[in-house]
Parts: sequence; C-alpha cells; structure tokens
Amino acid sequence: MTNQPETPRTALVVGAGIIGLSTAWHLQKRGVAVTVIDKEGPAAGASWGNAGWVTPGLVMPLAEPGAWKYAVQSITDPNAPLHVPLRLDPQLWKFLVRFAMNMNAKRWQKTMASLGPITRMVDESFAFMQANGIASPVLAAPYVAGFTNAKAAETFLAELEHLQDMGQNIGVSRINAERRPAILSSTVVQGVEMTGQSYLDPGEFVGDLARDFKSRGGQILEGTCASAIDAGLATAEVSTDDGRTIQADVVVLATGAWLHGLAKKWGLKIGVQAGRGYSFTVDGDRLPAGPLYFPEQRVVCTPYQGALRIAGTMEFLRPDEPMNTSRLDSVVRAVRPLLQGIDWSSRRDEWVGSRPVTPDGLPVVGRLAPPRIYAAGGHGMWGMVLGPATGQLLAEQIMTGTIPPEIRDFDPLRP
Repeated sequence: MTNQPETPRTALVVGAGIIGLSTAWHLQKRGVAVTVIDKEGPAAGASWGNAGWVTPGLVMPLAEPGAWKYAVQSITDPNAPLHVPLRLDPQLWKFLVRFAMNMNAKRWQKTMASLGPITRMVDESFAFMQANGIASPVLAAPYVAGFTNAKAAETFLAELEHLQDMGQNIGVSRINAERRPAILSSTVVQGVEMTGQSYLDPGEFVGDLARDFKSRGGQILEGTCASAIDAGLATAEVSTDDGRTIQADVVVLATGAWLHGLAKKWGLKIGVQAGRGYSFTVDGDRLPAGPLYFPEQRVVCTPYQGALRIAGTMEFLRPDEPMNTSRLDSVVRAVRPLLQGIDWSSRRDEWVGSRPVTPDGLPVVGRLAPPRIYAAGGHGMWGMVLGPATGQLLAEQIMTGTIPPEIRDFDPLRP
C-alpha cells in the first residue's frame, strides 16, 4: 500500500464500545501502546443495552428485499417496528433514498457475499478472546422464533434456507409441542428453532474487555470527547473538548453513530445514520433456555441476569435526541400477547441506543485518506457479533499495511 507509515508503536482509539475496545485489545496484543478515549466510558452506548446476540448465521443487511413495507407502515402506524420522523432533515432523507435503492435481491446477494467471510470468523474471534483473558461467557443456546400464523413461519423458513444457501452456518428445525418454550403463550401457533448461535451479557462482556485491556497497561480516558482529528507526516492527533491535544502514531475512529461527523473530513463519503433501538428488562417465572425472536413484530428477547431483556424497534433519529418512551410502550404492546409468566410491572433498565447504519448494509472498516487515520463502524445491528473479528482484522491492517480480504469490501472511502 502506498504512503504506509512505519509500523506504529502508539495508537489512539476514539470510542470505547465493542468495536473500539476490540481494536484496542488486538493492537495491544501486537505490542502497541494504546489509549482509548470516550465521552462517557466503556459500553456506555449501543454496546450496553443491545440483546447480546452472537448470531453469525443470521447476519444480513437491513435493507432486505421487501423492507419497503415497514417504511410505508411507519408513516401510518406509530407502533410500527420502524419509525421514520416526518421532518425536514436533508441528511436523513438522502440516507433513506440510498437505503431504498438497496432494497432489491441483486444488491442483497452482493452484500451477503461481502459479509460472509467475516461472519465465518465470528466463533473463532470470540474463542480467541476467551482463551486470552476475557472471562465473560459466550453461551451457546438454541434460538426460538415464534409466529402467530403459519404463513409467516413458512416465509421465515424460506429466508433461513436462503441464508444457508448463501453459506451461513445455521441449523434449522420446526418445534414440536414437547420442545416449545413454556414462556410462549397460546397466541404463538408456530415455532422454529435455530442452532449454532450464542448469546452474551453485552455490558458485562465489554466491561470485561475494558478491564483486561487496562490490566495489560492500556489507558482509557473516560469523559473525554473528541472534537477534531488531524494527521501529519509523523503523527496523528485528536483535539478534545477540554482543550487537550493527544498524539499517537495512528488514530482509530470507532464512534458508532457519530462516526460521520469526525471522519467525513478525511474521505468518508457514505453516510452513517443512527438507527436507534430500545430495550428494557422484566422478571418472569418461565424464562427460556435461550433467546427468542418474533419476526412479525421485530422484537427479540434474551435471558439476562436472571430476568429477560426485551429489545426492538428501529428509529431513524439523531443519536443525541432524548428517549421516546412511547417506543418502549409499542414494544410492550407488540410482545405482551406472545409471552406468559411475565411480571410487566417489573419493567426496568429502560434504554435507547444508536446503532450505526450504512445505506448499503456494509460496515466501514479500514484506512481513511490519510495513512494514519482509520475508521471502524457502521455495523448496524451486528456490532456485537462482528466486533471482535472487526478489531482483529483492522489491527492486522494497521500493523501490516495489507487489507485482509474479509474487510476489503468495507472500504471507508467507497462512494
């Protein structure tokens, strides 16, 4: 690669979520002195409140064929799984136009082909971390999808078969009455079990990653907000809101839904839009053995600290806008008839987080225009599952100057 600087000895990672900390951890494993800065701290954003799914077999672009129906529903139904605000926001509407252009089978196939290589690294990437100091468990468990009508179940089975044809590793079987999770109400008339997937406690896992990183000499500067990035021939630097300038051989921008604001000056053209998701926790007396998914309602449930974390919705708003509690209520209305044995009055840990979504469904991972500045983000709903592999591959590129084939199509400089 042209203009590749010498092998870096120091690195500055902006962002302490799963992507940023995975990159920092892998750079540290390669002998680099790494400092991480974050405006809050480890796992303070989308890396905390998500469903904790480690599902390489289910990774697919959000802009799937037929997704337009959810966009139409969002205009007329305030409880729809997708919410698009009717407001004058040129940046959002530019993103949505490009997003809509990718809702076709040809583009979906191409995107899936680009995502396939990194998804096949997922299990190995988590296993490597667990073998090297990360104690937080990654639990293999069956996933169960529930449906209120047989036609929806058949459509979902066809989608899973298509994923298998694309090379995704996922076991699929119908559920009979003996294997039906007791938490499902009689409203759920069909069930599909998916195997070969895992789940974790996202806040615990990312917190453990941060602790291990610091125990090996890494530094995390919490409450530090990056305001500008610059790069010269000899160093890169980050200016912070409190007037400091921090220098390093390379800088990695892993700021999630805020990525575009810092990286556009350095060649990032593709938009990164906040796709906000909501979650909360409830108690129940019939907790499932593994995660649940309700495709018709676009709601997921995961065993979480002796309770159940319920997550759902996709809301295209700015990442810093306040929580819209009506979106939480809509998730409850959607899932309540499907579950039994839940104490809905125990609802707690109410959360909204911004998932960084790109219009073409591919992450943004690699070098920006200056040879000392890199980007890592745009994973949409799949940041947790792809985070460790992303960090491993980006660290390899930074240290060797060679782009690993698994992330070649994630070029941050693509139009």
